[in-house]
Amino acid sequence: MRISDAFQRTLQRVQAIESRVRELRGETRPPQPFETAFVAPVGFPVGSAPPPGMHIRPAVQQWTPLVAPIAARYNLDTELILRVIEAESGGDPRAISPKGAIGLMQLMPETARALGVQDPYDPVQNIEGGVRYLNHLIQQFGDLSLALAAYNAGPSNVRRYGGVPPFPETQRYLERVLG
Repeated sequence: MRISDAFQRTLQRVQAIESRVRELRGETRPPQPFETAFVAPVGFPVGSAPPPGMHIRPAVQQWTPLVAPIAARYNLDTELILRVIEAESGGDPRAISPKGAIGLMQLMPETARALGVQDPYDPVQNIEGGVRYLNHLIQQFGDLSLALAAYNAGPSNVRRYGGVPPFPETQRYLERVLG
């Protein structure tokens, strides 16, 4: 099975679920375009192109239709989530890190379980869990850079160092995601 086939089936499943949710809520019109997001620290508005020099590969861009509604639900910018996916897995839903993180947004198994992600290889569940976790970290730390550092190095390291940990990996990660 090609990734694009799996992606199309996943996208159709997401659209069917969203339609059913709207129906259950009694909504008669489709959702309106998302207009605001938590993007001030990122430095580019919702829907805009990334800054010069920041390229997101097609393997990651293909996830935009799946990422956009999930990001909007948590008031996060689609481009930000795509950058996290780029930095974490390069767009490979089957990616496994040397430390055991899984899927597009590289959820650790215990984090995935805590977020209610039953199948971290499922792109919908993985993105939903990763976005929800990033949103939680933004609320916890009140700063996108600190939240991203916590996503990469763990919240305990951000607290221990009173800011972005001095780990080269985390420094590179922030540079890749924020530019």
